Amino acid sequence: MFDMLTKEETQLFVRILKEELVPAMGCTEPISLAYAAAKARELLEDTPIFARVEVSGNIVKNAKSVTVPHTGGMRGIKSAFIAGLVAGNAKAGLEVLSRVTPEQIEEMKWALDTFKVEICTPEHARVFDIGITLRSKLHEAYIRIADAHTNIVCVKKDGETLFEDLPKDIERADKSALTIEKIVEFANTVDTKEVQETLDRQIAYNMAIAEEGLKNEYGANIGKVLLRSYQPDIKITAKAYAAAASDARMNGCELPVVINSGSGNQGITASVPVIVYARGMHASNEQLYRALCVSNLVTVHLKEGIGALSAYCGVVSAGAGAACGVAYLLGGGKKEISHALVNALAIDSGIICDGAKASFAAKIATAVESGLLGLNMYYNGNEFFAGEGIVKKGVENTIKSVSRLAHYGMRETDKEIIRIMLDNN
Repeated sequence: MFDMLTKEETQLFVRILKEELVPAMGCTEPISLAYAAAKARELLEDTPIFARVEVSGNIVKNAKSVTVPHTGGMRGIKSAFIAGLVAGNAKAGLEVLSRVTPEQIEEMKWALDTFKVEICTPEHARVFDIGITLRSKLHEAYIRIADAHTNIVCVKKDGETLFEDLPKDIERADKSALTIEKIVEFANTVDTKEVQETLDRQIAYNMAIAEEGLKNEYGANIGKVLLRSYQPDIKITAKAYAAAASDARMNGCELPVVINSGSGNQGITASVPVIVYARGMHASNEQLYRALCVSNLVTVHLKEGIGALSAYCGVVSAGAGAACGVAYLLGGGKKEISHALVNALAIDSGIICDGAKASFAAKIATAVESGLLGLNMYYNGNEFFAGEGIVKKGVENTIKSVSRLAHYGMRETDKEIIRIMLDNN
């Protein structure tokens, strides 16, 4: 047994959920580019004639191949910039492109062909780094975002620095208190009214885009392939819905998603399989809320040590988190959830992140499969033991192993992935 959470810890965990589970439209890296462009246009207060877009390699990786929503199918870095420049509403944050008119889409297409944009990757950029310089005949505006999707760290106009704060520690909830033990206790004891609004939005948004992905043609149609190729059961359905949501999101669907740890695909993966299981089991809303507390907070806990962008695929963490949420729905406690998590991490921690694109949906299906396999292993009396690969004694020590692998061990891998993606051969 362990001590009950303090009131302060409970409120901290509620705050983490509210901070991490926020809406975003489209893949979050190109949307961040659009947001920066909209802020720069707002600052310039004049008609721009030239732009320089400076992006880190990891931004290139996650913005190069995806369709930007509300653009009529435009893809890539320049498209994201143009969309924000022409039609972005900076006050809407990550929903910067939520209100685009048909006339603006036509203007975007014209600007994509005619507006001069220089795109470069600074040698000493931070992992998450976007700099936008806009020039008119009389003025120049500069906006820089670093470390997080809407975290503006530098603002300049006509050479004068109006704001600068680098490096910046973002004032966000301290996640160091998260442990599997405390997450389970929080899920057991939280007044669900405190998280209901946040989780209802996640359920509504992420299931809506999943259903859209299964209804229409997007990307590689991984969700449809799963349902057509296998005898549908709850496990196949959970994988298919999560994959379909990602396929829609990566390929221009204009529906928003609720993200987790800065990623829409992680938000989808951490939530959709749990929702599918809860509905299949006829679980109550309260049971679903508590299970989503587990899946989302486990995902946040895993991602915290890895970092926002890495060569380690983030949906591995989210797939493991989803399995923990399903374990909770099935009546599991700290023991069952810990074993399911360790098993899942041992299975697929080698999946690389080579950018946001159509194949992400297949990776989500794989991550969900591995998470559910890890759970079923435990319920069938099987597990991976300390000393086997990166598995350590105790779930928190295994999580530290994954953090070390992803944050330090895969740095050179990340650089090589970016070099391969930028190679035109």
